[in-house]
Amino acid sequence: MENAVRAWVDGWVVSRGAAPPVVEPWGYTIDVGLPQHVGRHVFAGTGDAVREADVRKVTATTRATGMQLKVFEEPERVVPWLAPGWEPFGSGDHLMTTRLGPATPGTVPAGYHLRTWTRGGVFRCLVTDADGDWASRGQIAPTGASAVVDQIETAEAHQRRGLGALVMHTLQREAHALGAETAVLACTPQGRLLYEAVGWKTVAPLTNAKYVGPGK
Repeated sequence: MENAVRAWVDGWVVSRGAAPPVVEPWGYTIDVGLPQHVGRHVFAGTGDAVREADVRKVTATTRATGMQLKVFEEPERVVPWLAPGWEPFGSGDHLMTTRLGPATPGTVPAGYHLRTWTRGGVFRCLVTDADGDWASRGQIAPTGASAVVDQIETAEAHQRRGLGALVMHTLQREAHALGAETAVLACTPQGRLLYEAVGWKTVAPLTNAKYVGPGK
C-alpha cells in the first residue's frame, strides 16, 4: 500500500502548506515549521514492510525536538524500536482510502448553512448554524489522481446531525469533479466511525511518536 502512503504525503503537504517531501531510502521527511511540530518522518511501507532497522536508525539519529514519526504498523510492534527521547501519542489511528465517483449533493439540515471555497489548491467546506456559529468543517487537497481529506471536525453540540457526512460528501464530490479517482486520510478512532459509515476502508494502522529530547 505504498502508493496510498505517498498519496497521503503529497496531499497532506498541500493541505497544511508544508514543504515538499524529501524522499528517503525508507520513506519521506517533511519540514512543517511549527514550534511543536518542526517536521515529520513518514515511513513508506505498511505492516510487515516496515523494517525494524530503519525505525531504530531514524529515531536514533533524530535530534530536532518536535519532530514526529508516522509508521503504518501496529504500536505493539513499533514502539519497542523507538530510541530514547521518543514518546508515542494517539491510539487507534489508521490510514484509510476510498474510491471517488459522482455523488449527489448532500442535504443541508434545517437551521444550518454550507459554504465552500478554494484557496491554494485546497477545497474547504464550512457548516455554520443559524447564528453563524461554527458547527462542522473539513478540507481536501487534490493532487492529480488522488486527494487527501484533512481536518474534519464537528463541534460537540452539533454532532449526530449528519454534518460530518455532509462535509465528507461535499469534499469528495469536488475532488472527483477535479479529476481525482481515490482519496486517502489518516484518522483517529472517533473519526474512523464516520468514515466507515460513508464507505471508506482501512489500509493500515498508524503509530505516532514525537521526539521530546534526551532524558525525557
